Amino acid sequence: MRILGLIPARGGSKGVPGKNIKFLNGRPLLQYTVDAAKQSKDLSKVILSSDSDAIIEVAKGLDLEVPFKRPADLAQDKSPTLPVILHALEYFESQGEYFDAVCLLQVTCPFKTGDFIDKAIKKFKDSNADALVSVQEVPDKFNPHWIFKENIEGNLKLFSNDEKIISRRQDLPKVYHRDGLIYITKTEVLRKQQSLYGDTLAFIISPPEFNVNIDTLEDWEKAENMLQTRNE
Repeated sequence: MRILGLIPARGGSKGVPGKNIKFLNGRPLLQYTVDAAKQSKDLSKVILSSDSDAIIEVAKGLDLEVPFKRPADLAQDKSPTLPVILHALEYFESQGEYFDAVCLLQVTCPFKTGDFIDKAIKKFKDSNADALVSVQEVPDKFNPHWIFKENIEGNLKLFSNDEKIISRRQDLPKVYHRDGLIYITKTEVLRKQQSLYGDTLAFIISPPEFNVNIDTLEDWEKAENMLQTRNE
């Protein structure tokens, strides 16, 4: 199975201006994901998709392949991810190169490793699912079986529509949320279903020490603190 490692990094960040190449503990944020992708043994090719000359320059300095510059209409605040992936696939197909799946590696989730990427790819292959995402377990207090919504009478009703609340924490089913570290999807699913997830979605649980997704300055400070803790 040929898998394209795709690192998307547009230039118009607002929550943390210039975050993709902003220095985090002495290294551009982009470098953390580039280094992890290079350590992977199961990615067939790793590339950057960016609209920004500054990001492209940094990427090339990290010896990351940049086969094209992303069109501006695919790099807006509200641009969805799927067209960005399809654009990369179409570029390579125009060059006579094909991939069975795409592994999306977001720069804003810097604390991944090549070994974790390869574990995710192995689980994806073994599952034969349409796609795989990395997840974190939802804390008990946020479990949907303990969450309420307001009904039309203005009273609380269980969000899960259970008839009775599950009283014991030990009886709660495990539930998960996407953490943004890794998305892997079969090319045929991306194309035919226009979906990152398909009909069957496998998952891999990320280690807690990977758990940061940098969208705000508070997230950036969290990442800095996590690195400081590691180095102590």
